[in-house]
This record gives sequence, structure tokens and C-alpha cells, in this order.
Amino acid sequence: MKPDRGMDWLNMLVSGMGAAYGAFIPVYLTTHAWTQTSIGLVLTVSTVVSMLCQVPAGVFVDMIGPHRRAVLYWAILAMGIVPVVFVILPRGLPILLAMTLQAAAGSLLTPAIAAISLALVGREGLGERVGRNGRYGSIGAGLGAAIMGASGYLGSQRLAFVVAAALTLPALLAARAIGPDKVAIAHPDEQQPGLLAPFRLLRDHRLLIYALCVALFQVASIAVLQLAAVDVTARLGARGALVIAAFLIVPQVVVAVLSPWIGQTADRWGHRPALLAGFVTVPIRGVLFAMVRNPYVLVPVQVLEGLGGATFGVMMPLVAADLTGGNRTYTTCLSLLGLAAGAGTAVSTALAGWTADRFGRNTAFWVLAAAGIAAVALAAFAMPETRALPKPTEAGGPASKKPVNQ
Repeated sequence: MKPDRGMDWLNMLVSGMGAAYGAFIPVYLTTHAWTQTSIGLVLTVSTVVSMLCQVPAGVFVDMIGPHRRAVLYWAILAMGIVPVVFVILPRGLPILLAMTLQAAAGSLLTPAIAAISLALVGREGLGERVGRNGRYGSIGAGLGAAIMGASGYLGSQRLAFVVAAALTLPALLAARAIGPDKVAIAHPDEQQPGLLAPFRLLRDHRLLIYALCVALFQVASIAVLQLAAVDVTARLGARGALVIAAFLIVPQVVVAVLSPWIGQTADRWGHRPALLAGFVTVPIRGVLFAMVRNPYVLVPVQVLEGLGGATFGVMMPLVAADLTGGNRTYTTCLSLLGLAAGAGTAVSTALAGWTADRFGRNTAFWVLAAAGIAAVALAAFAMPETRALPKPTEAGGPASKKPVNQ
């Protein structure tokens, strides 16, 4: 298998495994007599652990350098153990520990894949590579959800987690097929970033501005579907499940189709124009969900979520590479942005729920759209073009283009 194909398969299989941790967990635990409070507690702990691990995981991947592939293997293995625990020990403490392990492994997996992608193709090829990561990740998530859903329907909810565990070995084989690094992320004599690297990176005003843009994007985007699902279910009853499924599928298709093109186009046009083009879809989507009452008409509106999500997923690694010069602080920078995204996600769901309870769901859509407008304004008037400014931060020098044997 060619190295780039190995990375394609890895993204697809890992995303397929991750599909087990979405809607299947509440349903599965409910069948084992878990209360909604207990389920909510486990999911909350998982979210908190994931956010706490974001930055340390990025720093760790940067510090270990060429040993990042070993981290990738262990993270995949941990992801494969978790569904086994769900199958054989669906009880309080084992599930809590398993979800904690899954959150920690996921926090390591994302920066490891990002760093290996950069080392595989170099800075100039990163746009296309990140786009392909997004494409195959989206395909894997869609296929994984479909396969696990069918398994649960035809067999039992437990079978969905068996399928997730079964993907572990193919994912490990795909990781092995990636092959050695082709480009050195850091100069051989470059000092390791160390534990203070996040604080040095935060001196860059561009990173602070973009992190705020990322947080506002998530605030405006994440809770829209949550609000819409409640409204659609109230309006259509059992038929609403089909509309909600369409809401989920349409963006995945758009991401799979457009992600590579977005990466290539961003490197040609500049990263700021691509960023703005993706961000502007978010307030438009919020306004349409506030104004359109027919749930069926809202299905094609989800194309906007796909456009925004694809741009967001592609641009974050690219901007992180711009801000660090693609050096040894790359994944630390990416993890800081991931933390901002996680904070925005938490604010989005809380803000939307509070607003909907007190002022109605329609008002909540307008509030989320306002957050999207703020994100666009900040990106338009405060965020500089990072692609034209590949200056290294104080944490290290620019990436070396020398071939390496690691």
C-alpha cells in the first residue's frame, strides 16, 4: 500500500471506530437500565477529560518527535479496547474508566495524525493531505454509523461495539502502511519545545485572534442541529427521524466531496479568503433555520453545514502550520486551537439550551446566528493572511525540507 493510501485508510477506519461513541452510547446504556442522569454524567466526564488532555497531548506529541508513530499505535489500541469494555462490562465504574481512556486516546490520536501528515508530505503538500484526511474521515464516519446502526437493528445494540472493536486491527495495519517520514518537521539541532511552549505560542496575536474565531464558529454552529432535531421531532413525530438522518448525512457527503478541493484552493488563493468563505456559511445557516418552518426545506440548507465544516476542518491544521512555520510546536498550536473549539462547543449547547427554554427555539437560532456574524467580522477585520507570513514563533525555526529516515 502506498504511504498516502495508508493515511487515507487510517482516517477512514479511525473515524469508523469513533462512530460507536456518538448516538450509540446513550441508546446502549439505556438498554442496560442506566438513567439519563448517569449517562449524562459519563458523557460530561468524557468531555472534561478530553478538554483537559488537549494541550498536554499536543505538547507530548511535539516533544517525542520521531516516536510519534508509537503514540499512534497505542492510541488506536486504546480506542479498540473501549468498545470491548462496553460489551463485557456495561457497569458504572468500568464504563466511566473506558470513556476516560477513550477521551485521552482521542486527544493523542488527533495531533499524532496531524504531525505524521505534515512529516509525510511537507508544508507545501499539507493542504491537499489535510483535505484527504477530511474526505476519508467523513466517509469512515458515515459508513461506520451505517454499519453499526444496521448491526444494532439486525442483531443487538452490543453488536455495534463489536464492529468498532473489530476495526482495531485494520486501523493498526493502515498506520503501519503509512511508511517513514519524508520531511523533517524540525531541524536536527532544534531545541525541544518543552512544557512552556503553549505559553510562548500564546504571545502570537494571530493565534489568539484565530482561537477566538474558532470558538465563535463552534458557538454558532454546534447547537443548530440540536435545536432543529427537537423542533423536527415535535412537528413530524416518527417521520422526524428520517429528516434528522438527512440532516446528518448531507454535511458528511459535502465534506467528503469538497475537503481536498478546499485544501488545494486555500493554498492557491490564500488562507484568509478560504477561511472567510467557510465562516460566512454559519450565520446564513442559523438565519435560515430561524426563518424556514418546513423541515423538509431545511434538508438542503445542511449543505451549508458541510461547506462550513469542511473549511473549518481543513483550515485549522493549515493555519496552525502557518503560525508555527510547521516546526516542532505544530501539534501544540493545533491542540490550543482544539481547546478553543471544545470551549466553543460547550458554550454553544449551554447557550442554545438556556435561550430556547426562556425565549423559544426561534430566538436561540438568532442568537447562534449572531455569534456566527461575530466570527465572520473578527476573521474579516482582525485576522491577517497567515499563508503569506510563515514566520516561526519563538519556540523554533522553520521546517526543514531534508529527507529523513525515521
